[in-house]
Amino acid sequence: MRDNLPVKEGYVPFAGHRTWYRIAGDAEAPGKAPLLCLHGGPGATWHHMEPYADLAEGRRVVCYDQLGCGNSAISEPHDPSMWTLELYLREITAVREALGLGECHIIGHSWGGMLGMAYAITRPAGLVSLVVESSPASVPFWLTELDGLRAELPADVEQTLRRHEAAGTTDSEEYQATMMAFYDRHVCRVRPWPDWLQRTFDGLEANPEVYFTMNGPSEFHVVGPLKDFDITADLGSVDVPTLRGRGGPASGGLAGGGLASGGPASGESARLAVLQRGLQAPVRLLYLVKHLLEIGGAERLLVLRDRG
Repeated sequence: MRDNLPVKEGYVPFAGHRTWYRIAGDAEAPGKAPLLCLHGGPGATWHHMEPYADLAEGRRVVCYDQLGCGNSAISEPHDPSMWTLELYLREITAVREALGLGECHIIGHSWGGMLGMAYAITRPAGLVSLVVESSPASVPFWLTELDGLRAELPADVEQTLRRHEAAGTTDSEEYQATMMAFYDRHVCRVRPWPDWLQRTFDGLEANPEVYFTMNGPSEFHVVGPLKDFDITADLGSVDVPTLRGRGGPASGGLAGGGLASGGPASGESARLAVLQRGLQAPVRLLYLVKHLLEIGGAERLLVLRDRG
């Protein structure tokens, strides 16, 4: 990652609280649009989007901690039921308006890609393109794939996980340690984890309320409202060039990613990039996206080409 980029940090007023942001780069070159990054979780932090700062060549790259997360944590008394998809859709609009992102590309990873797809369905003005990485459009479908992956875990590992899930003791040290067997296979295979990924998980552990409320105790035991998330029927409404990066088997699947009939891949403006060794860590997709930016031109698959 480049160390010589100008960086600006600050806060945007939102929903009676504050959303923290970070901008790498200082301005757009003629014909270029900034890139807005949506982090995962829900409830994680911006740190795992940090590698995309390398794309700040003639454009700003904007990251932010979603409300309730990281630098945007809320210390005042509040109702955890406030954490909803609708809240975070409104937050995207607030960030764009406050930072002058009249036109922008959006890239979202994991939950961030789910949020990005739901946002693009509304056809917001000024959205130039969408990149979705390792993000299911249907959590019910995705959970069926996860069941298959869990069945491949060593029997004692799966038994330990199921025992704690049935007993409601997923906060135990044994469950937390055992679930890493799944994470090491399907979230990140690099050991030690890259520092930006470790900082993401450290932030999530320090403030897990949003994650526990919307998702549940782990990536594979989804019992919060997100268990019913399914926008596949609406994906045909996405009208901007879209790239979906599919990493390893825990990334949502083809149908789960909305790439079946009726999804954006049925039109000219969507393409699928299968990164068989990519898994959840975003750094591999960075090089593909950067390549697309550098090529430019009029090809429809170059989802981050700027207008004009």
